[in-house]
Amino acid sequence: MARPKPATFEKVKTVAENRRARHEYFLEEFFEAGIALTGTEVKSLRFGEGSIAESYAELKDDQVWLVNANVPEFSHGNRFNHEPKRPRKLLLHEREINKLRNAVAREGMTLIPLSIYFNPRGRAKVELALAKGKKLHDKRATEKARDWKREQQRLLRDRG
Repeated sequence: MARPKPATFEKVKTVAENRRARHEYFLEEFFEAGIALTGTEVKSLRFGEGSIAESYAELKDDQVWLVNANVPEFSHGNRFNHEPKRPRKLLLHEREINKLRNAVAREGMTLIPLSIYFNPRGRAKVELALAKGKKLHDKRATEKARDWKREQQRLLRDRG
């Protein structure tokens, strides 16, 4: 029997985070995927370098690829250093890939990477989310609700 997945993923060290994703999209479902990296990419990530601000994931030939993620060249790398913005293969189970393909095809959703991190075993992972884009009025409503909650907390704190 398969081990149940935790509600949140164990993150020992977060390397890169996509902070705009929660503002730009409604996040529906979350997935943890491994990344196929070369040695210098892992070393660069361990030093805390990397960015996924403008990146996205796409499905191609029954595989998921992380596109436009920037992992800068390793400073002590030699001629075998990696290309910073190359597409990187994400490692998911076939069942998860089928689920993602159906959601992207039918419901018009996109795959957004939320963060790159190292798990307790020292493996580099990507947290992916199935997301639906927000319209301008949705963004305004979300911001209004967030401001109102903050104001409520202020009022309760001052009266308490």
